[in-house]
Amino acid sequence: MGDSEERARRVLAAAGLPPSRLVTVRPLGGGTYNTVEELRLADGSRYVLKTAPPGPGLRYESRLLRSEEVFCRAAARARVPAPRTVHTDPGPQARHALQTLCPGAPWDDSLTPAEQAALRRELGAQVARLHRLTGPGFGYPSGALGPLAPDWRTAFTAMLDAVLADARDYAAELPRPADEVARTLRSGYDALDEVTVARPVHFDLWPGNILVDRAPGGPRVGGLIDGERMFWGDPLADFVSLALLDDIERDRDFLAGYRDGGGRVGFGRPERTRLALYRAYLYLIMLVETVPRGVDADRRRWTRETVGPQLVAALDDLTRLRLSS
Repeated sequence: MGDSEERARRVLAAAGLPPSRLVTVRPLGGGTYNTVEELRLADGSRYVLKTAPPGPGLRYESRLLRSEEVFCRAAARARVPAPRTVHTDPGPQARHALQTLCPGAPWDDSLTPAEQAALRRELGAQVARLHRLTGPGFGYPSGALGPLAPDWRTAFTAMLDAVLADARDYAAELPRPADEVARTLRSGYDALDEVTVARPVHFDLWPGNILVDRAPGGPRVGGLIDGERMFWGDPLADFVSLALLDDIERDRDFLAGYRDGGGRVGFGRPERTRLALYRAYLYLIMLVETVPRGVDADRRRWTRETVGPQLVAALDDLTRLRLSS
């Protein structure tokens, strides 16, 4: 029996499912952090097993699967398609999680323009429903950076401080020195005080984490997956990964669906300031994580040449917005 099968049987038993019914273990592609496998049982049921890597990571990446469990519960409350967590390792590091399998495959460019538009509107309404929920405090529910904070400024500045500390520890290649990045970020912190209610934020809703179910009546959103990076915070932060390396204001279909679903969004100076902060945070993560993950030279080059300028643009937007106030 291979390591994968042995691990799968152990997790099935912990979840109260008969390990003897395991038929196949199949690796699933697309994951960038956890090991992800599909488990098929003799009765035809299918599950997803996620296993955390053993090596070092960024500060916020501790106990990520705890956060994913929280996201799955929030999605169920909001009637948004997402996996259901069957079992999570109760140990302090939450090394594995067993989930139900959502229908569909990751969003790709095989969809027609009309299908894309309809799906973006559907997705917008779903994200709006998710954003109507409220949380118990601000920050990562995993506790990786400490307990939830009573206000968003405290939580988010701690998140930024953590990734900048990671950048220094790993000697990550940033387009500007970490201390200069920190000074620019601080210029936008006042805008964070406008956020007074904690909402669930997936923060990783790029197309690879949006499953499209090609149902007989037309493609539908089959599930929002990989919610492990979720936090309680400003719903505006979700717009960064939803328009990864782009501008959410250009996505008219998504925004129309978001408003139809009851979401409220504006793009005045305070909102653009916060968006610039969230863009900077995500692009810092993308740049710094290449070091502990040991990505190859081509991936490092792509990240430096593609993500680096996006971080600079977010920092420049913060400076411009401050000078125009």
